Amino acid sequence: MTNTRTTLTSLMACSVSAFALSAAMTPAHAQETATEGRVDTIIVTTNRREENIQDVAASVTALPEESFNAITEGGADILSLAARIPSLYAESSNGRVAPRFYIRGLGNTDFDLAASQPVSIVMDDIVQENVILKSFPLFDIERVEVSRGPQGTLFGRNTTAGIVKFDSVRPSQEQGGYASVTAGSLGTLNSEGAVNAPLSDSLAVRVSLFSQNREDWIDNAFLGTQDALGGFNELAGRAQFLFTPNDRFDVLFNVHGRSLEGTSAVFRANILTTGSNSLNGNYDRDRVFFDSTFNNPQEYDSWGTSLTSNIYFDSLTFTSITGFEAADGFSLGDIDGGNVNGPGFIPFPSETQDGIDELDQFTQEFRLASDTNSATTWQVGAYWFSSDFSITTLGPNGGFPPPTTVRHRNDLWSVFGQASHQVNDRLQLSGGLRYTSDEKDLEVPVSVIPQADVSVSDEQVSWDVSAMYDLDNDVSVFARVARGFRGPTIQARDVAFFGSPSVADSETVLSWEAGIKSEPLGGRARVNATAFYYTVEDLQLSAVGGAGNLVQLVNAAEGVGYGLELDAEYLVSDNLLVTAGFSLNETELQDPNLEVAPCGSGQCTPLDPDADNDGFVEVDGNPFPQAPDYILSLTARYSIPASTGGEWFVFTDWFWQGRTNLFLYESEEFYSDGNFEGGLRAGYAGNNGGRDWEAAVFVRNITDEDNLAGGIDFNNNTGFVNDPRIWGVSLRTDLN
Repeated sequence: MTNTRTTLTSLMACSVSAFALSAAMTPAHAQETATEGRVDTIIVTTNRREENIQDVAASVTALPEESFNAITEGGADILSLAARIPSLYAESSNGRVAPRFYIRGLGNTDFDLAASQPVSIVMDDIVQENVILKSFPLFDIERVEVSRGPQGTLFGRNTTAGIVKFDSVRPSQEQGGYASVTAGSLGTLNSEGAVNAPLSDSLAVRVSLFSQNREDWIDNAFLGTQDALGGFNELAGRAQFLFTPNDRFDVLFNVHGRSLEGTSAVFRANILTTGSNSLNGNYDRDRVFFDSTFNNPQEYDSWGTSLTSNIYFDSLTFTSITGFEAADGFSLGDIDGGNVNGPGFIPFPSETQDGIDELDQFTQEFRLASDTNSATTWQVGAYWFSSDFSITTLGPNGGFPPPTTVRHRNDLWSVFGQASHQVNDRLQLSGGLRYTSDEKDLEVPVSVIPQADVSVSDEQVSWDVSAMYDLDNDVSVFARVARGFRGPTIQARDVAFFGSPSVADSETVLSWEAGIKSEPLGGRARVNATAFYYTVEDLQLSAVGGAGNLVQLVNAAEGVGYGLELDAEYLVSDNLLVTAGFSLNETELQDPNLEVAPCGSGQCTPLDPDADNDGFVEVDGNPFPQAPDYILSLTARYSIPASTGGEWFVFTDWFWQGRTNLFLYESEEFYSDGNFEGGLRAGYAGNNGGRDWEAAVFVRNITDEDNLAGGIDFNNNTGFVNDPRIWGVSLRTDLN
């Protein structure tokens, strides 16, 4: 099988085409439509202050509220963001917890709960470092933004690929809120709401509640049990108190919690045939054949709190952000996806339970920033991160693997500074610097084979330099160079299987990007495009599965990625808005000495050579795992004014995902190509007595696509797939 590699020449041609598109969308009639309306201004906080996205010298995308609400309406979780934003992908082999994010192809496929990720998830200014914390439910969200490329200067916690940032709606002095309820197929019932109230002239509170529920809908045919798994019950809440005694001081207190009970990932044995990546006759979306009576349960609880305070001086602002997060829970999976009688050949049964016994994360940030009214602005600060958690792995009923507990500790501190200078009316220059000290420790208190403690540490400098130049009022060009750093990592997964911990050295990335930001047609359109190239030294990778069923950390000597990102939206008329996102990502491992074990079942067809016949294949030249070579997303909203003063509307959203290799090695079986999904919602939005409300019908995965999302390769050709079609009705109303 041949992979088509896009050359840098073709990428440059794509970039030129994007520039041409921007220019072509400014014809003479632009002035005629300029007064009819403009696309909305998008505010982002990539530089830790609110700015128009068109003024930020970086590749940033903000997900519109309507798109966010639509893709999560049927009960979807944070993974639904995958392929909805250029260069952003996400997947998980652990159900609704432990999502794995990838930006520009850079991520980590490690399923262990201690896995380090190069994409940081930041919720309400608190980094969610552990994969369990990254899965906190999304509700009452004001802003979703993705900043691509290293963000280590201002977000210094493992951001070599980028950040995904969520900001909740803050309390205000306005009485109000909202309530929504959704009922759908497969026993789906979701509800959420928020109440905002001023308690005094200086104190406001906002309480938000969230519930997602789905009934079990997958039969376990081996045990003869109907509706045995597939469901979930998710509850979460958040309370915020904003105290503003005067215009010189404010404090925001946030406390939040989450409780999840449901089904972890549903593995399906031998749904891939040797020599093909197509789902075969062993695949039945509504049935599995587990010999386990537990049916892949999952339970997790978490809570956290933060305190953000600002002191405003005449020309300075001092900010303190203190955060604490805690979590515990477990997931159990029938890893072989069947039983010894099938489907297909399964050499031995495999079932494993993993859980976090107790996780504590503490963060503290201090920041001093200048005001934004002068030509030169700056901010400096210090950051402290500390986490401590234990992971227990064991087999069912005390069987294999024997109970094993490992304890991970991480302490990090850093100091940083950033400055921007408006050279003239057209040119702005910016730069930032961050020094980080990162230390990790491992203890193994429970193990059949005693293990010595392991400690790793490193100190590194991250930096970035950027320039933004305004060609005119509607078109700007920018360039950015950034260096990112991800600290050394310890992986102890194999201790449970009589192995030893593995260690990966620090990973550093140097990223170059240049782009254009424009609002042609008198502001009726927005077209932002970026071309990028990056190199990663000592790329941290996880060799997962394979013949030895290992989870071993390795460093590739180098990895290279390059591509293009395009965000566009066009207000065709006052009633029709269309958006499009596209990314092209080419990645390549560059290490002639890097070898990994291919599938252990003997049922797959590796395409990589085994030059020394040692059972390990060379992966030099392969794409990064779980790195789609392209992503395309489209949305459209059309409305018709109603005689009652409201509007009838139709909204649709689609994504397409290019070839995606699942593992470090390439094979005929373990990849996906051409995955796509679409959604549709239609309804009426109006106002009754000064209260906005909306009623709609919706369908997710409208064509009921069966998309291969991941695989397990040590036992048989096991895979797992996307969610089925969900349809239903929704009602939302403001509480004014």
